[in-house]
Amino acid sequence: MRFHLECNQLKTTEVLISGSKSISNRLLILKSLYENISILNISSSDDTKFLENALQSIDRNEINIGHAGTAMRFLTALLSYKTTKNIKLFGSNRMHKRPIGILVNSLNELGASIEFIKNSNFPPLLIKPAKMVGKKIRVRSGISSQFISSLLLIGPKLKGGIEIELDDIKTSFPYIEMTINLLKKIGVDVNQKDRIIRVNEHNKIVPIEILVESDWSSASYFYSIVSMADIGFSLTLKNFIKKSIQGDSLVSRIYESFGVSTLFSENKIIIKKVNKSNSFIKLNLSANPDLAQTICVSCLAQKIDCELTGLHTLKIKETDRIIALVNEIKKFGLKPNYSNDSISFRAVPNKLKSGVEINTYQDHRMAMAFACLAVKTDIIIKNPTVVTKSYRDFWSDLKKIGIHFKKS
Repeated sequence: MRFHLECNQLKTTEVLISGSKSISNRLLILKSLYENISILNISSSDDTKFLENALQSIDRNEINIGHAGTAMRFLTALLSYKTTKNIKLFGSNRMHKRPIGILVNSLNELGASIEFIKNSNFPPLLIKPAKMVGKKIRVRSGISSQFISSLLLIGPKLKGGIEIELDDIKTSFPYIEMTINLLKKIGVDVNQKDRIIRVNEHNKIVPIEILVESDWSSASYFYSIVSMADIGFSLTLKNFIKKSIQGDSLVSRIYESFGVSTLFSENKIIIKKVNKSNSFIKLNLSANPDLAQTICVSCLAQKIDCELTGLHTLKIKETDRIIALVNEIKKFGLKPNYSNDSISFRAVPNKLKSGVEINTYQDHRMAMAFACLAVKTDIIIKNPTVVTKSYRDFWSDLKKIGIHFKKS
């Protein structure tokens, strides 16, 4: 399936984005460990649905989590602590190419019993019952912050708690901070100093109701759209707060360089195009790599020179996002330079090509980032349904603001 997108005129309106996928997934794991947690405004994403379904199936012999990378990592830790029988944990072909050895080795060091079924370092996994005990461990944290979050989430249930020494506090660290904040919110004693994180044992919590704030990474696509609009255009996004625990809330500051202002008003934000974009964008996104595709497309659309670094984790996402970006940007006549952790390109003065067909590589963020180009030119998105992985209402929300599509 393909969507042919076009936009005659953007509409100023309100958009309600569902709860943060990252917060929702962490709370689901905590709810499985501490039953008296109530979650409001949970994410409607496929990833969260996969995790919810998997958590309802932990008494089965096999669990298939599909493309849901977060579910694979979080469930590996949870099941290693909770399971009372052997369980096979597996996913899609792409999932079986995403390394998980660092997490597995750390869990086994804590007493877990996890085996690689086919290839060392990769799913599928066989998780056996074991008695885990907390201790101090050192973990390579430069590959994926989710390895650390997985350990932190089960940490308070381990005898003696857990102490983790990180070798890198630059890679996606806001996601680790999110996990720490949620643990503290339910009453767990967590201390972090430099590279050391200490989680104390905590077996029971008082009943608590948690409202999940809306997803800032999903909001980034609307920042991109507003950045391409005429000066004066604005959109309102509901259920966002200024003191967010999401690292991707940094998007509000990043897009100031694209001439977009953010006004916080109660539980919503008004984002408005107030100035021209800068002619050159240079950013280190080691803490916010999920914003890379959106920023690249914003630069492409507005003929802005772009230089992004700190992207090493993009190679083990749903696809190799650096290569995917390079392939699609080339279709517009640009000649991007890239490495294992960076991408850069210089703007070309030519008119933005119309009718370019974008491959999405089974990657939700490729589809959504390039869909924003419809503000400037007609665009074709292949396999558009991939967006449901993180943002189930994306296409209907685009329609609300004046971006229309035809199926083919």
